[in-house]
Amino acid sequence: MTTSVRQDDGDRRRGRRPGGTDTRAALLAAAREVFSEQGYDGATVRAIAGRAGVDAAMVNHWFGGKDALFGEAVLRLPFSPKELLATLLDGDPADLGERIVRTFLTRWDAQDGGVFAALVRSVAGHEQVAHALRDFFIRGVFGQLVPTVADDRRELRANLVAAQMIGIGMVRYVAKFEPVASTDIETVVTAVAPNIQRYLTGRLD
Repeated sequence: MTTSVRQDDGDRRRGRRPGGTDTRAALLAAAREVFSEQGYDGATVRAIAGRAGVDAAMVNHWFGGKDALFGEAVLRLPFSPKELLATLLDGDPADLGERIVRTFLTRWDAQDGGVFAALVRSVAGHEQVAHALRDFFIRGVFGQLVPTVADDRRELRANLVAAQMIGIGMVRYVAKFEPVASTDIETVVTAVAPNIQRYLTGRLD
């Protein structure tokens, strides 16, 4: 009995978690952080487990390895395109560019880039990431949004809006160029939204 108590106390001192569902949640949270900081190639199972306060074997136990953990933690995006579309379409079409920039930056800022930063850092070395980005930005959001306000060159318009927003996200959360990285959201909205609006409803020739 004494030995058991000592072992439990040692586990608590080391910050180790029991192997239950809270361990799975801790690993997912840690994986999002480490993938956001290091990208897929730079992140290691040991680093993720250490951030979660568990043994590295727990990654294989719960997810079967790093690749499956990446898919669960990062490729499953934190908000649904359907819900996002409803938010963006709720208002005057003439202000759609502003709503796009404000909505994306507000959500990304709340996570300091979060899953988006992890995706961008991993895109070069993980083919599934490119598909996830295309599916979300083009098929899920802007490809659905553009037809509500434009009659021509819809695919090009959707791609231009996606390129602008992904570019802002990279500069603000991944490369962290100053002063863009620390500029308040409304200033960025004022500066960037007219470009987005032109891509949506203006002439492209």
